[in-house]
Amino acid sequence: MWFLRDLQVNSPSAALAVLNEIKVDACGIEAMLPKMGHLNIRMEGLPCRAANVIKQEMLAVGGDAAVARGTVACSIPATDVILMGTPKQLRRFSEKITRQPFGLSLLAASVARFLENIDKQSHLLKTARRDIMLGERTLIMGIVNVTPDSFSDGGRYLATDRAIEHALRLVDEGADILDFGGESSRPGALPVSPEEELARVVPVIEAVARQVDIPLSVDTTKAAVARAALAAGAEIVNDISSLRFDDQMPAVIAGTGAAIVLMHMRGTPKDMQTGDLNYASLWGEILRFLVERIAAAQKDSIDERQVVVDPGLGFGKSAEDNLKIMRELRECRVLGVPVLVGPSRKAFIGRITGGMPAERSEGTAAAVTAAIMNGADIVRVHDVEIMKKAAAVADAIKGKGQ
Repeated sequence: MWFLRDLQVNSPSAALAVLNEIKVDACGIEAMLPKMGHLNIRMEGLPCRAANVIKQEMLAVGGDAAVARGTVACSIPATDVILMGTPKQLRRFSEKITRQPFGLSLLAASVARFLENIDKQSHLLKTARRDIMLGERTLIMGIVNVTPDSFSDGGRYLATDRAIEHALRLVDEGADILDFGGESSRPGALPVSPEEELARVVPVIEAVARQVDIPLSVDTTKAAVARAALAAGAEIVNDISSLRFDDQMPAVIAGTGAAIVLMHMRGTPKDMQTGDLNYASLWGEILRFLVERIAAAQKDSIDERQVVVDPGLGFGKSAEDNLKIMRELRECRVLGVPVLVGPSRKAFIGRITGGMPAERSEGTAAAVTAAIMNGADIVRVHDVEIMKKAAAVADAIKGKGQ
């Protein structure tokens, strides 16, 4: 009986390793490598006349395109389309539709950019103080909540000296980045004044910056807080509003050269979990939002190399949505920028494991592992020592750094 294997070839490097393993000739590798990958690309809401051209052109290059019933006759106004083919076929498709009508020249450019982005194995992140190369291993961002009402450790590190001590402990445990927050973003949280937020985080950042040489981040939506924190020694701004809540924030980021984390969120922390949590297309909305926010940042003179994206676990999503994001995190690759994920101690984990937030370390470790296996570059966590070890194993399994 023949022994058959289902090869798991999830990247060009994995395909190359398999071909080398069976000692394929170098010329053969060059010819076969493009045939070993198969991609499925979803596009939403295309006019039927454009979709019909797309299907014909994909068939012409040896691939295919799935469209809704009624598309051929144009008896429906629009259809989603799934392109199915190898990277080589999709490149040929992109070249062929450049000269087609119905705006398909724009699609050609998008497909080319898609293929370029999903091939990226590393990212250069520029902050206000250094360049960080992401891709060799997953970076651990340690959380320092200088707040009285955080969902996980509210009030525990509100005092400046205790917050400093905690931050230094996280560095000793192996944190690669520290993220300082002076305003809780838990569901139902109310905003605090800029003055109060400044008083909480700036002294802590200033003191820690004098003692460590790892990147410091400030978790804020306020330009005044970001500006002061960056002057005190921070170099990253983690803005859950994606530059939307304070119209001065883009100028602060552009003027200082700070890195910026753009996160998807519906509503505000006060109402994000009480409003509409239904999505016609969860990933469609998340990715469309992040594409728009990256474009807005670039329009405000923020370099794409300063940008990190976060799909926003727990921010206007159901528990099922959060699990879907973790499972399908690879979707973020199309954006072409580093991905940060923050599953630490969140309610969707507690729903599975039970226990209060501080009792969710094991569940968080599983979520961190899943995030890394599915493409996270940075994980934001409370329990640095435990998650550092979990990340090291996940990186080794994935083959990072090899």
